[in-house]
Amino acid sequence: MHPLSVPAGSTVASEHIPIEPSILYVGTPVALLSTENVDGSFNLAPMSSVWALGDTVVLGLSKAGQTGLNLAERPDVVVNFPDPVQWEAVERLAPLTGRDPVPESKRDRCRFEPDKFAAAGLTPQASELVRPPRVLECPLQFEARSTVVRSDAADEFLIIEAAVLRVHARRELVVPGTDHVDPDCWSPLIYNFRHYHGLAPRVGFSFRSETARR
Repeated sequence: MHPLSVPAGSTVASEHIPIEPSILYVGTPVALLSTENVDGSFNLAPMSSVWALGDTVVLGLSKAGQTGLNLAERPDVVVNFPDPVQWEAVERLAPLTGRDPVPESKRDRCRFEPDKFAAAGLTPQASELVRPPRVLECPLQFEARSTVVRSDAADEFLIIEAAVLRVHARRELVVPGTDHVDPDCWSPLIYNFRHYHGLAPRVGFSFRSETARR
């Protein structure tokens, strides 16, 4: 018998059932993307499809949103990471769009809002290397510039690769005397099957950790 096979009829084999969930957000960080509109004003949009490869962040966006249009023409972006206490500000942004007129696919749930910072109760903070502002209330902020904007295989979404140019971290999150974010101090806002969560207490650490107290 293969070491990973399970005998038919065993209790272990019956613990999983096939399902067809409407979304696959198993627990991903929420980010707020600030980008520049064609008239020089700024858009702010929540998203929950972001991951990192080295100094590159990969963003998954709706084709119907203003953010994707902005990044296709003006590559500067700030990826702002809120913490769990800011979930209500994120949710205030959720039904808003920076596109006017509102795309047909969004008309049943979204309305146009030109000043999303004010609508969310968030504060723009000047960036250092890119034009869009950071979000002052977000403890982690990545100034970045998109290098690749393309459609996904099904031509339903945009996949954007952005080079991170500068990272800003709130002072209390940084291990003193280093450039390391202390994982015991930082808790991202997590989007878990359309519910907002924070991180639970740490259960362990990777052998590659540079901050673990061994």
